[in-house]
Amino acid sequence: MHCRLVCFTVAWLVGGIVSIQFANAATGRQSEESSASPVGTQVAMFELPNAYGKPVSLSDFAGKKCAAIVFLGTECPLAKLYGPRLNDLQAKFGDRGLQVIGINSNKQDSLTEVASYVHRHEIKFPMLKDKGNVLADAMKAKRTPEVFLIDADRVVRYHGRIDDQYGVGYARDKKTRSDLAIAVEELLSGDEITQPTTEAVGCHIGRTKEVAEVGEITYAKHIAPIFNARCVSCHREGEIAPFTLTSYDDTQGWEDTILEVIGNNRMPPWSANPAHGEFANDARLSEDEKELIGQWVDGGMPEGDPANLPEPPVFATGWQIGEPDQIIQMRDKPFDVPAEGVIDYQRFVIDPGWDEDKFVVACEARPQNRAVVHHILVYVIPPGGRNVDLRKVLVGYAPGSTPVDLDDGVAIHVEAGSKLLFEMHYTPNGTAQSDLSYIGVKFTDEDNVDKELEGQIAANSRFRIPPGEANHIVNAKHTVSSDQNLLGMTPHMHLRGKAFRYTAHFPNGEEEILLDVPAYDFNWQMKYILKEPRKLPRGTIIRCRAIFDNSEYNLSNPDPTKTVGWGDQSWNEMMIGFMDMVDAD
Repeated sequence: MHCRLVCFTVAWLVGGIVSIQFANAATGRQSEESSASPVGTQVAMFELPNAYGKPVSLSDFAGKKCAAIVFLGTECPLAKLYGPRLNDLQAKFGDRGLQVIGINSNKQDSLTEVASYVHRHEIKFPMLKDKGNVLADAMKAKRTPEVFLIDADRVVRYHGRIDDQYGVGYARDKKTRSDLAIAVEELLSGDEITQPTTEAVGCHIGRTKEVAEVGEITYAKHIAPIFNARCVSCHREGEIAPFTLTSYDDTQGWEDTILEVIGNNRMPPWSANPAHGEFANDARLSEDEKELIGQWVDGGMPEGDPANLPEPPVFATGWQIGEPDQIIQMRDKPFDVPAEGVIDYQRFVIDPGWDEDKFVVACEARPQNRAVVHHILVYVIPPGGRNVDLRKVLVGYAPGSTPVDLDDGVAIHVEAGSKLLFEMHYTPNGTAQSDLSYIGVKFTDEDNVDKELEGQIAANSRFRIPPGEANHIVNAKHTVSSDQNLLGMTPHMHLRGKAFRYTAHFPNGEEEILLDVPAYDFNWQMKYILKEPRKLPRGTIIRCRAIFDNSEYNLSNPDPTKTVGWGDQSWNEMMIGFMDMVDAD
């Protein structure tokens, strides 16, 4: 039997005259320590073209009491989110003497793209283009977004982030400290800056580097096949990833960010411990692939002979399951996704009109707006019931996932009168959007069904996670009532989820770790599909252990001062070990 199941899971330039250096405000000498804080150093005058090619000088704002020089990029997710927030800061403090100045130093961002960024996000402050990253080099700027707040004498008084709401791998429902706004208020009030330095987080600035293309590893022959196989399913036009990787030009300027995210295993997203189990949808880069990418970057990122380029991957534009028997929308009108913030799970109940039992052999969830749909889960609500049947997840979607497509006489049985719950997770991208996602379903007659795909769960809804507890353990179990073949597992927790493990305890006394997720990531709701089905004899006990982090050190934690229990929304918690099984006979 073969089952394909869903796995769940960021040119031309107009030149400008630039003259800038960092000088110590006391000695006038240029700083030699690249890692030293720029606070206390002085910025010299500079002139750069704005998004429309007009020269703009720092001297144009000589009458201002302070200026926030902020390095931004057009595709960096954090830069997209913080652009509109900088508008608010300019509006709040502009009359009191603040001037926000945006700087784009990315070699991959053309002036046209900078202008598009200004238009798309309705940027109200000057946005300047730093050709050749001369200004970024002089100021030792590394990230987007990164702030340098200078006073009337051009001395840096604050350096770092804008606030603490967004970071790499986390997004709080609200900021807890508005670092830049506090620094501006203190500076304008004549007070000392209480926290002059914070860590700037975000994408690396895509620098123009004087590196000769001397490497033997080329994009066309070695790197394009890796990116095609591992990255472009998400990193392509219209998908949720923040930039595209479908051509050689797309890679330029992103090399430092790419090396960082693959070096710390953030990308491609995969959380399973390789010591336990083999999975058909393992997304990890091999060590050889990582080494090739590193050698390519070190060798100057040569393009190579375009004749060596592999055939680009082809992605389905229509239904991957073929034309469905029924299409079901998540609601009767689109849902509006705001430009920024954290959007909690949206839950929509739909009556599909099933007045007879249905046997589903294929189901595909399709986001209408892939740029903001992070994932979709569609549950079955049994007839006459008000709650979902957690054992009946009809289909799901996450970037890079595949549809449910069953064969060999296997189907999902749904009772007549059942309703469907669409659970939608949205990720704002800096621009207000809307979405009306939907699913397609294919059925078969009951006479064609030999086995039912059965969802099973090990769940615990009676836990209470104490405030501040960094390693709170919750256990659950499921006993296998007949010989079964385990096909896949999906651990499910919310923002305080830290780790999850499935362990099989067999009737003969043996134990086996089926899946270990030592660093659970709420942002990637993954299904781990076994490479080969694992037979579980009757009487096998599947024990699931979840670890929760309700401490202040969990940057995603909505409130570490609260006791947390079971609930639907992400500020609550869940502890569910989903499993897909079929009869072994």
